[in-house]
Amino acid sequence: MALTIRPARVGDGARIAEIHNGIIRDTVITFTTDERTGAALDARLAGGAHFWVAEAAGCVAGFATIFPFRQGPGYAHTFEHTIIVEPGTRGQGSGRALMHAVEAGARAAGGHSLMAGVSAENAAGVAFHARLGFVEVARLREVGWKFGRWHDLVLMQKFLSAPETGL
Repeated sequence: MALTIRPARVGDGARIAEIHNGIIRDTVITFTTDERTGAALDARLAGGAHFWVAEAAGCVAGFATIFPFRQGPGYAHTFEHTIIVEPGTRGQGSGRALMHAVEAGARAAGGHSLMAGVSAENAAGVAFHARLGFVEVARLREVGWKFGRWHDLVLMQKFLSAPETGL
């Protein structure tokens, strides 16, 4: 599979929404139940949101984004990310390639720390992040509610710059 990672652009929103909405509807990979719209995502892209897509055979097969971990200036150098890959293309390197783009994008934005919030039921997601150098720093019990039951959230962290080197 020839894979290209590129910055997402206006017009990619519909495909990103399609990929994300399947995960929202059918899994506990994310705890949200609010589906995305292509128009809203295109508006975010037009506004400069940090998104990348994995393209295979001319079709968007996955996406990644970074966003502030928490509000406030003290958190300006810590980002959280989302990576979603089309189920039929998992295990073919697109997630790893997207993560490289995420890390480079976070560093370019002044990031020191990158966080992952992974559903505890998503063992593949926890293992994926661990393989890429993320370390579990917390397990938050019963913080997500979806499909009529509680879910745990695993927080994982990777440093993008050494603590002693600062920014």
